[in-house]
Amino acid sequence: MTPCRVVVGVSGASGAGIALRIVERLAGMKSVEIHLVLSQSARRTVLHEEGAQAMGRMLSLASVNHAVDDIGAAIASGSFPTAGMIVAPCSMRTLAAIATGFSDNLLTRAADVHLKERRKLILMTRETPLHLIHLRNMCAVTEAGATVMPPVPAFYNRPQSVADIVDQMAARAIDQLGIASTRQATIWQPHVVKAP
Repeated sequence: MTPCRVVVGVSGASGAGIALRIVERLAGMKSVEIHLVLSQSARRTVLHEEGAQAMGRMLSLASVNHAVDDIGAAIASGSFPTAGMIVAPCSMRTLAAIATGFSDNLLTRAADVHLKERRKLILMTRETPLHLIHLRNMCAVTEAGATVMPPVPAFYNRPQSVADIVDQMAARAIDQLGIASTRQATIWQPHVVKAP
């Protein structure tokens, strides 16, 4: 039986905690094989934002750690089946490379493979404000089949901490893959609040 393989790409944009939480959640799911690839900038950002212990945890939870310059890795080929790929966070540089088919490293090549094979590709784009080139690149990847999913916090679930916000964003990204038997994210459940 083929395992449920998920590629997690981490670029150098701020938001390394989201990538760590995605890997933690995926590692807790049965039969999920995590293929992790971090850009050089991502390694620096993870160390700066989360520390060496978090970096070690992320790497240890992955089933396979791929070097970003290993363009011959399994995830660089469309013949290697996967359930999808999440790029979290996705820098504007990585977005631009994916939007133009510029596969200059394993992260962007794996994303390109997911587009050409019509597999799920979730890009957690991380930048603000956005200029026209950013927006056009987002349109281009969307037209090619990717899902652009900026890590926007939800407040309807009344988060009590930054960790709660990060967890909900990670869960929503995993839900986009459609691999879990139950939804990962807290769903909106309206309730009536009486006016004072």
